[in-house]
Amino acid sequence: MEFKLLDPQVSVSEELAPGAIQALADAGVEVLVCNRPEYESENLATFDELASAAAEAGMEFSAIPFSRGQMQPAHSQAFAELLDSGKRIHAFCRTGNRSCNLWAASRCVQGADKSELQAAAQQAGYDISGVLVTY
Repeated sequence: MEFKLLDPQVSVSEELAPGAIQALADAGVEVLVCNRPEYESENLATFDELASAAAEAGMEFSAIPFSRGQMQPAHSQAFAELLDSGKRIHAFCRTGNRSCNLWAASRCVQGADKSELQAAAQQAGYDISGVLVTY
């Protein structure tokens, strides 16, 4: 599993299995955020399973789910509130793309420099241009 660092506080990845969560905690992650709907596809861990694995690893769990192309301002605001905690966050979805876009939108809400967000996302292999136009 490849974890991509977007800034000193946030990393993202593709879908996580509960068994991979301890490694995130060992790396200093304090909050695990799932951005995919609970039953997006078969054989994915449920939110309860993810929350349980996160708790066992000493981490908080938050679900801010949305389908591809369905991110709303409320999602960005919820993630921005997690960012405001100052805690180290790892977000994931099927490919990591939704999580990266949510990070960018939330950072825009916080007033971050869009060119810096674009550069960080590109370095991680993601395209956030749609978010930058919206926010």
